[in-house]
Order: sequence, then C-alpha cells, then structure tokens
Amino acid sequence: MSGRGRGRGGPPSGRGGPPPGRGGPQPGRGRGGVQPSPSVPSPQQPAGRGNAGPSVPVPVQSVSPSLPRVENLSISSPSAPPSQAPAGPRVTATGSGSQQPAMQQRPVQSPPAQQQVADAPLVPSSSKKISAPLRNGFGTIGRKCVIKANHFLVDLGQKDPHQYDVSISPEVTSKTKCKEIMKFLSSLYRASHLGNLLLAYDGKKSAFAAGPLPFESKEFAVKITEQDGRERDFRVTIKFAAKKDLHYLKQFLSGRQHDSPQETIQALDVVLRESASSGREVVGRSLFSAEFGQGVLGDGIEYWKGFYQSLRPTQMGLSLNIDMSARAFYEPRLVSDFIGEFLNKDLARSLTDQERIKVKRALRGVRVEVHRQNYMRRYKVQGLTIQPVNQLTFPDETGAVISVVQYFRDKYNVHLRYPLLPAIQAGSDAKPTYLPTEICWLAGGQRYGLKLNEKQVTNLLRATCQRPRDREESIMKTMRSNKYNEDELVNKDFGMRVREQLTSIDARVLPPPPVQYHGSSEVKPLVGQWNMIDLKMINGGTVNYWAIANFSRQREDAVMRFCSELVQMCQNKGIVFNPQPLIRMVSTAPHNIEKALADIKSQCGAQLKKVAPDSQLQLLFVILPEAKGTYGRIKRVCETELGIVSQCCKPTHVMKLSKQYFENVAMKINVKVGGRNSVLSASLNGRLPYVTDRPTIIFGADVTHPSPGEDSAPSIAAVVASMDWPQVTKYKALVSAQPHRQEIIQDLYTKKGETHAGLIRELLISFKRSTGHKPHRIIFYRDGVSEGQFNEVLLNEMDSIRKACVSLEPNYMPPVTFIVVQKRHHTRFFPDKHGDRNSTDRSGNILPGTVVDTKICHPTEFDFYLCSHAGIQGTSRPTHYHVLYDENKFTADGLQMLTNSLCYTYARCTRSVSIVPPAYYAHLAAFRARSYMEGADLSDSDSRGGRATRERVAEVKPLPVIHESVKSVMFYC
Repeated sequence: MSGRGRGRGGPPSGRGGPPPGRGGPQPGRGRGGVQPSPSVPSPQQPAGRGNAGPSVPVPVQSVSPSLPRVENLSISSPSAPPSQAPAGPRVTATGSGSQQPAMQQRPVQSPPAQQQVADAPLVPSSSKKISAPLRNGFGTIGRKCVIKANHFLVDLGQKDPHQYDVSISPEVTSKTKCKEIMKFLSSLYRASHLGNLLLAYDGKKSAFAAGPLPFESKEFAVKITEQDGRERDFRVTIKFAAKKDLHYLKQFLSGRQHDSPQETIQALDVVLRESASSGREVVGRSLFSAEFGQGVLGDGIEYWKGFYQSLRPTQMGLSLNIDMSARAFYEPRLVSDFIGEFLNKDLARSLTDQERIKVKRALRGVRVEVHRQNYMRRYKVQGLTIQPVNQLTFPDETGAVISVVQYFRDKYNVHLRYPLLPAIQAGSDAKPTYLPTEICWLAGGQRYGLKLNEKQVTNLLRATCQRPRDREESIMKTMRSNKYNEDELVNKDFGMRVREQLTSIDARVLPPPPVQYHGSSEVKPLVGQWNMIDLKMINGGTVNYWAIANFSRQREDAVMRFCSELVQMCQNKGIVFNPQPLIRMVSTAPHNIEKALADIKSQCGAQLKKVAPDSQLQLLFVILPEAKGTYGRIKRVCETELGIVSQCCKPTHVMKLSKQYFENVAMKINVKVGGRNSVLSASLNGRLPYVTDRPTIIFGADVTHPSPGEDSAPSIAAVVASMDWPQVTKYKALVSAQPHRQEIIQDLYTKKGETHAGLIRELLISFKRSTGHKPHRIIFYRDGVSEGQFNEVLLNEMDSIRKACVSLEPNYMPPVTFIVVQKRHHTRFFPDKHGDRNSTDRSGNILPGTVVDTKICHPTEFDFYLCSHAGIQGTSRPTHYHVLYDENKFTADGLQMLTNSLCYTYARCTRSVSIVPPAYYAHLAAFRARSYMEGADLSDSDSRGGRATRERVAEVKPLPVIHESVKSVMFYC
C-alpha cells in the first residue's frame, strides 16, 4: 500500500487531510435521476528550508527570569572547566548572557571535545527559516559491503524548464479531466501555436516546456466530448510564469550551493511522469493500473498494483526513485451490491442508522454511473437519504406528488427490488437529485480512501508481499516498460536520460550491541535477534496484588489454568509475582464491561483495606470477548477512570498455553509494573556514546491522524521520554488531542496566565524526580514529518522545547539534537548477490545494522538510512533519519551507532526493531489514546462534507486524563 507520502523530492505531501471537494456534476433533469422541487422538503443530509550551514540559534520568545515556576530544576555541582566548555552555537533566552547554571549530585563525566557545546545569548522569537546542519563527515564503523538501491541516476539536459500558469474555465476539479483537456489542446495547437514543443502538465495550475513558447499569454478554445455524448466547451489560458535555471540545481547537487531549488526539481519531476501517467490512475506520486495486476480484497473493494515514482536530489545527482505499490479501489458494480457486501447484510431489511452512516462515509464523493439505452450519465455522491426509497416523493410535471418507486416503474419500467434501502443523493443540498442504489454503478478506477479492515489488510499484504529478488525484478520490469529514454518530451525536448541500472552503494553493517540480563548474563545478538532461554530480566517488577476479568466464553477453570501458567512464566523470568489473585475471578458478558471493571476495583479496594491499606491493585488480567470492538473501552476505563494497569489476552490463546506466547506477555507485564527486561551493556560500563557521559534525556514524538472519512476526529500527539539515565529503557508517555490533521504538536509547551505547562515540561520534571538530575543533553526523535513540513515543525517544536526548559529555570538551555524519523518512504535496498548467506538474512534481505550515508542521501545535509532489523517477510524497509538541528555536534558514527544500539532495547521482543524505540513507543502511546475513542457514536455530522464540517473540527474535545498511577509506567506496551 502507498504510505503517507513522506518521500523527499517533489511536491511536499504532508499529512493534511483530503482536499475539499466541489461536488459532482449538476443534477439531471429527469434522465435517470429524480430532482425534487425546492418546495418539497428534502431528507437531511509548508515551506522549504533556507541555506544550509552551521547551526543557527532557534528563535524563541522572550522569557523573563522572574516568571513564577512550578518547580526549579536548579542543582549545583561542578560544571566543566572553561577550557572544556562545549563549542558551537547555542539557543538561549532574551537578555540572558550568563552561562548555564552549575549542576551537581553524583559527578558527571565531561563530554568528549566533539560533543561539547558553548553558551550564547538568547534570541527573540521569529518565523525565519532554520538551516539544517551540514554533514560533518561520513561513518566508518562497521563491516563494508555492497548493496543496491531502487534509485536510477538521471542525467540532466541543457534546456531550462519554462513554467506556465494554466487556467481552465469553467473550473474543473478533476485532475484526470484537466489532463485530458490539456492533452487535447496540445494535439490541436502544438504545431500552430506552441512552437512544436510538448507540454508537461501537473493536472492543476502549472505546465512546463523545454524552452519559451511563442507568446507571453494566450487563450485557447477546446471542445471535449463526454462519455454520455455531450459536448463541453472550455477556455484555457496559458501564461508565462517563470524560467527555472538548471545552473542552480547543478550547483546544489555538486554541494556548492546549500539552498535546494525545489521548484526546479518539481518541474523535472512533472516532466518525467507526464507520459508514465497516461491512462493510469494517479494517487499522490504513485500510478496504478489494472495492467499491473489486480485482485479482490473483500467487502466490495479490490486492489490495483502500480508503482511509485519520485525525483530526488542526492549526492550522486538527480535520482529517480521507483518502487512497487498497491492501492485499494472500488470494484465496478451496482451500488446496491456493494452495500450488501460492505455490510454483509440481507438488503431485504432496512438499514440501521449506524449502517446507513457507515455506507454514507464509504460512498461520499464517489462517482456513480446511470446507464440507459442511449446514454450514460455520471453523478457524484453527496450522501444518502435518511428515508428509504419507498418513502421518497416529489412533484411531477403536473404538480401531482409521485413516489420515486412509481416514477421509475412508470418511466423506465424498472421495478425496484430494494425499496427499503436509502437513495443516493447527488447534486447540492438545495437542489438534490435522488438515485436508487440499484440503478447506479460505481465507476471504475476510483481509489478507496477509508481505512481497510483486518481482512482486507491481510489480503492486500498476502497479494503484494514480495521477497527482495522478486521486488527488484518487478522494479526493473517497470523501469523498462516506462521507456523514459524513448519518450519525446523527456529525451528530445528536455535532453534528460535515465540510467537503467539500480544504484550500487558501498554500505556498512554496524556491529550489534551486547545486551545485559540479570546477574552477569550478557547476550550477543545474532542477525538482529536473540532468545531469553534460561535468562532472567535484569530488573524484575513486583506484582503482589492482581485480579482476573473474563469477558470471553472460555470456562473459568481454563482461564485460571492459563493465568497460573502465565504467572509461573513471569516468576521464571524474574518478576516477583504472588501466585494467588487478590479476589475471585470475575466473569461477565461484554455488555457489562464498565460495571464489571468498577466492581473489581471496589472489591479489591475493600480487600486491600484488610491486608495492605497503603497498597493498590497492581495488575488486572483481562480475557477479551470473542467479538471485536471492546479493547478500547476496557483500556479507557482501566487507565483513565480506575487507575488500573491491565494486560489483555485474546481468548484464542487461553487453550493453547504456548510458552513462547507466555514469554512475550511476561516481557510486556514486566515493563507495565515498573521493571526492566534488559539493558545495553554499554549503558552500564559508561560507553554508550552521547548518553552515559552526562545526564541525557531521549524523547520520542509522533502525531497520528484519523483515517480518511473521519472528518471530525482529532489528531493525537504523543511524546515519550526516557526516565532511567543512563540505561535509557524506561519511557514515560504523555498524550494530547489536537485539531484534525494538525502535524505540529500543540501542547509541547503551554502557558495560561502565569501557569506554565505542557508535555515537555512535565517530562523534564519527571526525569529530574526519577534520576536526581536535570537533563544536560536532549535528543529528540520526531516521527511522522514530511519534508515539506521540516522547517515549520522544527521552528515551532524547538521553540516549545526552549520555552519549556526556561520556564523551569532561568538560562536552563541544554543542547538539543532534533532528528526526524521517516519510515513511509520508498527507498529499498537489495543484496548485491541474492542468496549469498554472508550478506543476507534468512528472508533474503540485507543484514540488520546496514547503514547508508552516501550516494543516495542528501547532497549536503546530515542524514542516513539504517536497516536495524532482520526481515521477516517481504522486502525490508530501512528507516531514514534526518538531523534538522544539532547542538550536541554528533559525528556520523556517533549518531548511527547510538540509533542502532537503541533499536535493541525495545521492551516487547528479543529482536532489534526497524525504528528507534522512542519513536516506536510514541506511536504506540498515540494509538492507545485513539483506542479510548473506540466505539464512539456515529452521527450524520461526522460524515457530512463541506465547509461546515471543516469549521466544526476546530473544536477539539480533550482526551480522557490518564491516571497518575498508570502513566508512571509503560502502560502502552
């Protein structure tokens, strides 16, 4: 499946919701649709970055030292002598020229010279761009190897792209229709008016030519014949806008200029996809067609295969990134058939309100076709009627009221089979057109934008999963079939040439870090994994008081045996676990979840008053019901209302009694009750780079957005931070809701009146309470940011980090390194020799620890790709790390080794993971917070499009507050 569009190069994609629609074609006048009279009541229905160079101060607002503080982090101890003061730019508060306060508690080792950072005065807040740090060298650690990447070098021509603004009247919102109009215009006027030049058109407002057209501005008349035979006239104005000078692009690619000429790259990207997109459905930067293969996903949805294409600036020059992709599409079928399969429902029965709204969400904005003997008419679905078809009436030509059922019977001899289904509403709310679902066909080639269900996801993965060898072959086949070098526009007009070989790269495999367990047990991971046989957790938690809630149909004796075996595994792995539950197991039906959980809390409280008045219930085992949809309710009640840490288990595991399953669950339980499973050996012997030398806090942050179609749902921000320096394995999580599809984290720092608050501030305070130190260094891993949002996110979130620090103590400005973590890109690596056991894992993928910082990476900035995990199925996706701000002066080896090492500290498994754990945990925490909203009531207002909805979503309902006793542990694991 296509990702969220986080690739680099090309237009910024971001994560800002679907573009507002303009509605479909005008309602028909008695040709297949029913248009009620107005008198009859109708059913209700980011900016680029500046020059690269040395890090510059981050703009922050002036912060007065006299502001009241909730807590002062000041502790005095010897600081580094002046001769060892860290060198480099600093960000400080207005009017504060003094050095960072002295720090103490236990002695802290001074950092190596390359890590040291100096003090500087604070600067006022501003919206100026911040330059990302330049690459200060390449990594050298690790075993060298050769791999291949799905990047194809593009040789530039000598002709500068000339950009022209395109205006089509009457306005057309469909990119496909716009491209059809421009293609027809080019065929009509190329020789006579366009200087025999071809145009590359982006489907919106811009076209590009390999040289000047013979006019500054000109209007063209174009007549298009629609599929239903109607002719439509359009006026197209083409006006010169700008010339894109290739000289600056070549300077940038050679490293002699740090400011990326992004508009020039975008122009050439449009040129390269002009022919490739012909006859294919374009979704973002991916192109799909049934010719690449298709199949059924279920519930009225199918998949089409296709490919992703993006032009990117790299160290070797312009690179064309091509990858295989797949996307869900509506199956062309009668709408009534789609509804039956979508709901798995007998259509002889009427729809419930919940079902109607679910269908309305699925069909809103979709094009449908009504076929008659002599014509075909297209409509855009605006919604569904509340009333079923057999209750809809309208006045006919004589003024008499006639039912929709009778109208179709008399006029078209159509006897409606499903009179209890609602009708489709096309047109506008003021002048709607009603169409029975059983006469409407879903038009082919329409992307399905809603979230796929579990069955559909499984089917899609099964159909599209490719081993590295097969994926490489598919990419090469696509590359050859696109015939870029035979394309007249690309090759003859612009003089570009695309190399037809995968890029060969000199990579390195970083050594895996030793992992420490209880006692002197040290494990050396092999190919990204290890096992816990005969090993105990390094710090086992304690569970003296626990209980069981059974919401499944499993027998109580089976559940008790399951829990007993699980408790025994926890004990074997080092958790201090009372073998007897505090109270008798509570079994009840799923509809009594809230009451049952409250009763368990009450019964345990009463029992604890007798045996341990100062204690509380430490863990609740929950056997989930067989039916889905209750997990979020259980977690919401436990974590936000009752303050209970819970471990949910599926009923299918109750009878299996799998030791591997028990071991995996035991690892989750241990961190939920405050224990540690393992730590990096280097963190215990003081050799973890940029961490053990001075108190360091590692943040992870992510924002998850609602699925398409959930117009009123908020985005969820989550921030986690390490609480156990120097081991950096325990992460506290905080979450907050923010406006729909807002990527910048709003609550990192807040101030109301004289009260300072925010996620960063609370986590800094928690770190001080937990370790006895205030952080002397901040490392911030930020997930989920596209390149078009780099500058905006950095400006706002660094500003919040600075304000949070200064609000705790005047002049408290620990050096910050801000790293964006990108997983949803399309770079893939392949072994140089498939099947070579010395360079591949068992899945045929490259080895875990493979790092790349040359050739396909940014021409000047500090970034790298790291494949930190072993492949399981398909082709491994490396994670891309891009440093946007670096006051800690990381070396390439230092950051790569630290990041790779952290990937071996993920609490839930004995494998290295593909993304650095702080970012992974932030994603889990955000996902957990979204589950609190599981089962929220649907309403028409949730699914109605248009301006009213976009205004309503500005009001964000806060998330339930997580109980203090829960958020102090890793409850989200």
